[in-house]
Amino acid sequence: MYSTQMLASRFARSTHTVRADHPLSEDQMRAAAPSIFAGGKHASRSERYTYIPTIDVLRGLRKEGFEPFMVAQGASRVEGKAEFTKHMIRMRHTGQLHTRPEANEIILINSHDGASSYQMLAGMFRFVCCNGLVVGDVVEDIRIPHKGNIQGEVIEGAFRVLDEFEAVGEHTDAMKSLQLRPPEEIAFAKAALALRFGDRESDADGERRPPPVTAEQLTVARRPEDIGHSLWTTFQRVQENVMRGGQAGRSPQGRRLQTRPVGSIDRGVCLNRALWMLAEEMRKLKT
Repeated sequence: MYSTQMLASRFARSTHTVRADHPLSEDQMRAAAPSIFAGGKHASRSERYTYIPTIDVLRGLRKEGFEPFMVAQGASRVEGKAEFTKHMIRMRHTGQLHTRPEANEIILINSHDGASSYQMLAGMFRFVCCNGLVVGDVVEDIRIPHKGNIQGEVIEGAFRVLDEFEAVGEHTDAMKSLQLRPPEEIAFAKAALALRFGDRESDADGERRPPPVTAEQLTVARRPEDIGHSLWTTFQRVQENVMRGGQAGRSPQGRRLQTRPVGSIDRGVCLNRALWMLAEEMRKLKT
């Protein structure tokens, strides 16, 4: 069981993440993701690039009731780019009632080196396991280029995402009420395995290298709350095992290993979203 008091992790030498069960202070965010506080744009950006510090946008969102509970920052191999690199903030609105085992979150992604526009995504956080999900295509993404009234557009976009969370709750409840047979659970896990490890290189004979773990391993529960055969519990077990790693496996050469957590911001968001959409497709097939 992971503590919800404060989680601070460095994943795959590429992303530093901190999450707490209370709104993060600016000092906590600065320690984990200094690019949120970048004092200007990277030298590679043109005059047309409107620079507004992410922290100014976040302060504006806080005035509207949005609070940050998690921040992450990617690394950069380019000298001098680290303080401008991509970062992510997961926020909740103070007006939402905490009557469910999940909290709706709005995900803000930005950079000051041209790697990303301001992006607003819908997310969900499970208190029992500290998992941060990314909602699939239930809520439309919002992308805001670095020009014009960025702060106003980001705040407006946050409220647009917030308005769509009722539909997210309906989809979640539908997954919770839908039961899967064991072969269906394995089919779901096999698809997730392909999403996570399907881009592995081929060996010298042209054969695609097998994944380090099996589909059955992805369906193993890490806590009693995730035991069950609903689509939701299956999704949560598979999602956590895929994203967090830590499972015993073997390399193509037979060497023992442990799967690694998904490190980069982009890979984490894309894979999380794909898993949600996979669950949605399973829900449609079953209904």
